[in-house]
Amino acid sequence: MTLQQFEYILALDRFRHFARAAEHCHVTQPTLSTMIQKLEDELGVKLFDRTCQPIVPTAIGAKILKQARIVLTAARRMSDIIEEEKTTLTGVFRLAVLPTIAPYLLPRFLPAFSVHHPSLELHVSELKTREAKQALLNGEVDAALIAEKPSEEWLSGETVCYDQFYGYVSRNESLSENQVLRTSDLTDRKLWLLDEGHCFRDQLLRICQMEGARFSQTAYRLGSMETFMRMVESGEGITFVPELAVLQLTEEQKQLVRPFAIPSPTRRIFLAHPVDCIRRNVIDTLVREMRNSLPATMLHLQPTQYVV
Repeated sequence: MTLQQFEYILALDRFRHFARAAEHCHVTQPTLSTMIQKLEDELGVKLFDRTCQPIVPTAIGAKILKQARIVLTAARRMSDIIEEEKTTLTGVFRLAVLPTIAPYLLPRFLPAFSVHHPSLELHVSELKTREAKQALLNGEVDAALIAEKPSEEWLSGETVCYDQFYGYVSRNESLSENQVLRTSDLTDRKLWLLDEGHCFRDQLLRICQMEGARFSQTAYRLGSMETFMRMVESGEGITFVPELAVLQLTEEQKQLVRPFAIPSPTRRIFLAHPVDCIRRNVIDTLVREMRNSLPATMLHLQPTQYVV
């Protein structure tokens, strides 16, 4: 048995589909299937029930998968220890990023980061908060950019920035005449909100106190933040954007931006990682270069802001 075979069975367990698991592992489906079959033959047990769709681990397979995850994590830690001892950042570092952070923060720091640290291979994946934490727990990523302070005992995190919320208001809305938004202004408005599972949506529901009117006010919740912004620009309703997104807007687009009344709701961006993370040098460098790419006003909570 090999570490590569363990990677294959864990990928199959994650995706429950041979083609998607093979794509994730950058191999052909026949290669992945053959390697898994060889491992099953060597162990003398079936790890997956292929009669189910999607496929599921067998009872013994679930136990083997758990042990394979432990073995792979231990193997990666050996590599991490070696890389951490080097004076330059090298090797592979896997970073999960929220979809509401990735398009706005990554372009600000990643090009310069890649130039400064060419020997470090940064693998980035977009995951929602719950998925990112699970990936950290499973050892599938090394760190995650999330928008809440880690509450789990096994997680730690460094603050990257404070990201204020803004309204993005269509010119056809009467609220476009207002210089600031109040939560009471949003009653019975057409609001474009992200789908359930996004912490950005949950934070906005708390800000706007919309829990009691969720079904009537969030009928237009499917889509992405960028899609909603285009809808607003075309004359449809109101959506919400973080300051990270506002920094990228054109002067014409900024005319649609409205701040909330003081104190302004703000999210705190963390780089979360396991408390026993070995690659602290990479963590510290990532945080430093992310912060260097941002306006100084975003690095500290302002007196006019509060964290949601």
